[in-house]
Amino acid sequence: MVKFCYEQLVEATQSFSPSRLAGKGSHGTVYRGVLRDNQVVAVKRSSINGVEAQRENLKKLDNEISILSSLRESSNVVGFIGASHGSAENDDKLLVMEFMANGSLHDLLHAAITPPSWPKRVEIAMQIARSVQFLHEGKPLVIHRDIKSDNILFDSNWTAKLADFGLAISPADSSSQAAQPAGTIGYLDPSYTSPNELSTKNDVFSLGIVLLEIISCRKVIDLTKAPASIVEWAVPLVKKQRTIEIYDPRIPFPTYMMDCMIRRILNVASRCLSEDHDRRPPVGEIVVAMETCSVERVRLGNMTAWTGVLNYLVQLKRRRKLSRKCSRVVYSTQQGDLNGGGVNPTGKVVLLKEISAGRCQIEMKFCFCEG
Repeated sequence: MVKFCYEQLVEATQSFSPSRLAGKGSHGTVYRGVLRDNQVVAVKRSSINGVEAQRENLKKLDNEISILSSLRESSNVVGFIGASHGSAENDDKLLVMEFMANGSLHDLLHAAITPPSWPKRVEIAMQIARSVQFLHEGKPLVIHRDIKSDNILFDSNWTAKLADFGLAISPADSSSQAAQPAGTIGYLDPSYTSPNELSTKNDVFSLGIVLLEIISCRKVIDLTKAPASIVEWAVPLVKKQRTIEIYDPRIPFPTYMMDCMIRRILNVASRCLSEDHDRRPPVGEIVVAMETCSVERVRLGNMTAWTGVLNYLVQLKRRRKLSRKCSRVVYSTQQGDLNGGGVNPTGKVVLLKEISAGRCQIEMKFCFCEG
């Protein structure tokens, strides 16, 4: 962890200029900062909302520094660079992190002019699941407690990473045993009503909500719809195998292979949202289910390609047979004309139509195979 000089970060953010404002979290305001070596960073400052609120926000910022400094570096979590513990004149703590240039998942889903494609959504779902896996299977184990689309940010390469660890808890820390339930309404596990209910399955519930949000692009609580809760709306549809009704209608229907992956994600999400903690899968199982589906997609894609080639060869053989048969008919027609006889012209027309249809079908299959 780098220990920054407070004045250096004030300079980097142009004295926390509104023009450098990058976003707001549950307990802090984030600014875009440029260090003296031209490195672009995110500088988080505790929100100032009254003395008592600021004191609480400072605690969350301290907690975020403690949690992030205990984690090893990972591509699944927003990178932690360092902190400043204020100046002689004030106790204003500042957190310095990797700058996420492409905003939040919430903005991508609900504010972007062009909605993300199905392959991109599946990729994001995988990245988020791996982020939670990193926390739950790492040392120390960390429970985020505030997984939501606002806290999932994209770097310059559009890689999704988990952010905002102000409410995160490490069960190994004795102080976590007294921590009161916390989170964001709509994403918060309804069974998490006391410190005794703290569990990694709280995060799994929130992950399930985010997965539904990714596929449907529906807000987790929308009072203009009935039911207002995304859980009450989507889970019954999954159980009735009417998953197509959950798909974001703004983009074209997915391909067969992509559709299989989306259905798998929705089934996983439904399990994450089970009222029974024991029926919620651990995040490692969730990641395996998604990765298995991805591998199946590749295998199916290869199989489809070879099937297309084989179909092309079969159709080509049939086409040649039809061509030879047509040649015999034409030859017979010519002989009939020479001998003063005749043939049924309708038969020739039907046969030529069959050949034409076969050629069209072959060309379509070949194009599908190459695509």
